[in-house]
Amino acid sequence: MDASPADMPIAPPAAGPDYTHADKLRVLSGIMTCILLAALDQTVVLPALPQMAASLHGGAHLSWVVSAYLLTTTATTPIYGKLSDQLGRQQVLIPAITLFLLACICCALANSVTALIIARAFQGIGGGALLSVSQAAIADVIPPRERGKYQGWLAGVWGFASVAGPIAGGFVVQHLSWRWIFWANLPIGAVAMFMCFKGLSGITANGRKSKIDYAGAVLLLISVTALLAALSLGGVDFAWNSAPIFGLFAVSLLMFGILATQQQRAQEPLFPGALVAKAGFQQINIISFLNSGAMFAAIFLLPLLLQGQLQAGAAASGLEIMPFLASMTVGAYIGGQTAKKTGKTRNIMVVSLFSSAATFGISGCLPLGAGVLGFAGIAGLYGLGIGAVMPCSIVTVQSQAAQRDMGAATGILLLLRSLGGAFGATMAGVLLAYWGNDVLASFRLGFFLCAGMMMLAAVTAMRMENASLRNTLQATPATQPES
Repeated sequence: MDASPADMPIAPPAAGPDYTHADKLRVLSGIMTCILLAALDQTVVLPALPQMAASLHGGAHLSWVVSAYLLTTTATTPIYGKLSDQLGRQQVLIPAITLFLLACICCALANSVTALIIARAFQGIGGGALLSVSQAAIADVIPPRERGKYQGWLAGVWGFASVAGPIAGGFVVQHLSWRWIFWANLPIGAVAMFMCFKGLSGITANGRKSKIDYAGAVLLLISVTALLAALSLGGVDFAWNSAPIFGLFAVSLLMFGILATQQQRAQEPLFPGALVAKAGFQQINIISFLNSGAMFAAIFLLPLLLQGQLQAGAAASGLEIMPFLASMTVGAYIGGQTAKKTGKTRNIMVVSLFSSAATFGISGCLPLGAGVLGFAGIAGLYGLGIGAVMPCSIVTVQSQAAQRDMGAATGILLLLRSLGGAFGATMAGVLLAYWGNDVLASFRLGFFLCAGMMMLAAVTAMRMENASLRNTLQATPATQPES
């Protein structure tokens, strides 16, 4: 009598494909070029805004040159992550880079602020793939325990580009035209496309080529865009208690509710139910949201504090927040290397988050007599903790996902990071705008807010399972959807 399927022995999971060091370097070279391109484009336009306003005869809505890119990038990040699971990393990334570069040409040729904003929005639609697909591709070729080290490399590229972007933008504006900011993207983008075409060609799709969740993508785009638009416009173009802001928040809340219902019925949802239901997955996304919120609040508060309260010039304040930006890169490298050595991430995050909470608290108590060096030095300390959490969070969230959901998991984390950053910067702005005439007290409260967010993140990290990172590419077996 033949054995039934239930009686047959279950084969152990395969260790996954074996990539050589040369294979990994080819993938990493393409990924690092994409991250360089994405990071540069978030900041390089900032010094050019005044020249753009003069050239295009309009400055009322010029801030949307920055906001339009960030809105569409954030909203499309999880969509690209899921698509790359289904279709393949290269098959999604190459068309996205192509769209990004075409939009750069449109930006360079724009003859009005409106045309420039629309082109920047399309540039962001292409740019949404640069981070999510790149980060997911790392998980395809590098085992979890090794990923932290490479995340440190990526953090270094991001940190370099974040600092170099405004400097390069200022140089271009001073000696050429703001249009060359976008023309300069073309050779960098061409290199990124070639490196990704060469490096990602051997990576196959992990997910099933099933029906794409177009309804979920549309609902996510509307809900995220409405939320970020409300956070961007509130307190600037409209009062927080105005009808337009209430309307945007209401649309966002309604669309998120419809999206939650739709995701439960979708055949291949953007947010896989088995993944989202995991306590560890929820906890690491909360940590990332709060960590990013504190980081962007600090980026918002520090230059204003140095200029407004300590009388540092604009150029000097830009240089004096360098310890904060540099320490985040150093922290990311240390966190990644420690995760590789120990094979665990929870304790790294707990120590880093508690130390950042403490130093944010100290920053809130510092007297003005501490001067620029005092505030910049403390910023370097809490920057270390923020930076150390970033590679650990990516590695941890990817370890929670089945290989077929790696892109989706990465995209969700990056979405929560972006939303956390918008929340942190907005809350810092609200405190400065509404805390009466005592400006110094509002800065102190802003730093205490950051300390509170980091403390909450630390408590969340303490509740996580201290799971070990695998030394192989084999992930948790995928949960099959119900028939």
